[in-house]
Amino acid sequence: MKIILRKDHEKLGKVGEIVEVKNGYARNYLIPRKIAFAATEGNLRALEEEKQRHIDRQKKELLHAQKIATQLDKVSITLKVKVGEDEKLFGSVTSQNISDALSERGITVDKRIIELDEPIKALGIYTVNVKLHSEVTGKVKVWVVRE
Repeated sequence: MKIILRKDHEKLGKVGEIVEVKNGYARNYLIPRKIAFAATEGNLRALEEEKQRHIDRQKKELLHAQKIATQLDKVSITLKVKVGEDEKLFGSVTSQNISDALSERGITVDKRIIELDEPIKALGIYTVNVKLHSEVTGKVKVWVVRE
């Protein structure tokens, strides 16, 4: 029996793949547990439409990410922080601080996609990567200056 997988299955394949399995295995295990559904004409058409919608959504997300990346490349933000002896910061500059500064500029970026290996603990100029999409990374210039 041919079935279309709804979920990734360790031995059968990934979502959307059409695989051939024994009738009993499909009817008694895969279909009732909603791991797969029968590969009928209607289900195959629905699968193709869903794949096309997914591809269109991915293209739209990629274009949006590229647009934001070009905005980020043009932006440089200045963060004023309190400094103690030897030019060391009180506290540190985190991805939340960078996200807030970008929001003030009108660019909304989630703090979880800002890539900091470790918080910034010294004055200076830093280039921070922002992972917008699996294929797109923007760069923001961050100036950490004395308050």
